Amino acid sequence: MILVERSAHVAAPIEVVWDVVQRAEQLPAWLAGVRAAEVLSGEGFGRRQLVQAGRGSAHEAEVIAYQEPTLIGWRERAKGAGARAEARTEIYVQLTSDDEEGGTIVRLIVVRWPAGPVKAALLRLGLRRVGADLEDSLARLTDLAAVG
Repeated sequence: MILVERSAHVAAPIEVVWDVVQRAEQLPAWLAGVRAAEVLSGEGFGRRQLVQAGRGSAHEAEVIAYQEPTLIGWRERAKGAGARAEARTEIYVQLTSDDEEGGTIVRLIVVRWPAGPVKAALLRLGLRRVGADLEDSLARLTDLAAVG
């Protein structure tokens, strides 16, 4: 398992940030590496969505954590030729009201279970990029939530 997390303060109320992060169609606007996303079925916990990465890969995802307005998490599995069932990624967005400064603390967490030791080694080499993508995502989310 490989875990990467980043957090930031967003100068917007938790309800505004929640409205952005819990909508699948908003993912391309703030989550780095996502080109398109659509809901396949359901709402909240158990919702199924299709997430297309900028590099052309598609992942079917299922919402596995949903506590309005503080937590959403989904599990992605690669689709298509060569996809390995045991490889998966979980992404969590945790929100906390920041009563002292106003706004919301946003914590992004990515957990990856690579398909084998070679993939694990390659993922470890790319950890810096994953962290940079999370920081970019937080900056984009901050801008998006400020617009409301």
